[in-house]
Amino acid sequence: MGTPKACVEWLKKTFAERLLEATRHPRVGITRIVIGAYQDEVRRKLNWSPKDIVLNAAWENGQLSSVQEGIRSLPQGATSGMILCPVDHPVIDQEIVTELVEEFDSSGKAIVLPTYRGKRGHPVIFRADLYSELLDASPDIGARQVVWAHSDDLLAVATDWEGVVLNINDRQALEAWTRKFEIQSTRELKLPN
Repeated sequence: MGTPKACVEWLKKTFAERLLEATRHPRVGITRIVIGAYQDEVRRKLNWSPKDIVLNAAWENGQLSSVQEGIRSLPQGATSGMILCPVDHPVIDQEIVTELVEEFDSSGKAIVLPTYRGKRGHPVIFRADLYSELLDASPDIGARQVVWAHSDDLLAVATDWEGVVLNINDRQALEAWTRKFEIQSTRELKLPN
């Protein structure tokens, strides 16, 4: 990307700012931003509250190591679940987060995630009693190990919003989505302002 993904700007906001705004919800009481590579640059550029930042010294071990650091930073028993938002999936909005939280609360399922045309996406909500399994998951498989182990206790919420499956890992993907966005324009696209 030429810069840390958290700092990449799209439509005047960074990926990280978009995710933070999308997850503003009355049920979200604790926010954690896990930073791996380029920690100083990311903190300087984004200027977050230090209480929300978790540094992952083992970031080279993969995405799961960041999930695990985020879990370890939570006060014991303080959450009923967590919304996992990978930084390379920045095109989610408050509408989908609200729908997922409502389904999480009403269904009692251990895992709630969105699907677009049958493909699973992000963000994913994990119930707190799965934290220990996430902490023990294989780095080679990641959080998917827990998702697969609980397929009978998972709720897939279908959406017509492609952003839930959009993984932006390079400039070409960002440019392709920008072109598509310009064509589709505003979802109806309730992206945060």
